[in-house]
Amino acid sequence: MSKGPRPLIGLFAGVAAGLVASAAMAAFQAQAQKLLPDSGDEDPATVKAADAASEAIIGDPVPAPYRAPAGQAVHYIAGAVIGGIYGILTEYQPEARSGFGSAYGIATAALLDEAAVPAVGLAPAPDETPLVVHAYGAASHLVYGWVLEGVRALIAGRR
Repeated sequence: MSKGPRPLIGLFAGVAAGLVASAAMAAFQAQAQKLLPDSGDEDPATVKAADAASEAIIGDPVPAPYRAPAGQAVHYIAGAVIGGIYGILTEYQPEARSGFGSAYGIATAALLDEAAVPAVGLAPAPDETPLVVHAYGAASHLVYGWVLEGVRALIAGRR
């Protein structure tokens, strides 16, 4: 039996694990948000991303009754894609699993929450964001990383 990389298994395991990890992250966020100061009526970045996609496709934002589900769809799609990347990456670079997915979770927080999302105008710049919100994002992505690695390892196995 070959011990080389298995990119298709990695992709499948990563996508499936990314979906489960996204659900765990959403559950964590639902509880953690109770501890955060009220941020007003501003839409989350996922809803803003859904609006941007809708405006690009049909010329209008997501209709009001569909805003929350559209934001959730963006969250799960992003989680599945990021999980798929992780699954393939771990097949070629096992050290990507460092800290039982912690390093990947923090890397996604840094790249997404701190860089990409503000850069495209879906969230304020990092220096305009309260420290507690940065901590919330990092903790959320740690949960994502831990669950991602746990489920990925169950599906693809440890090698």
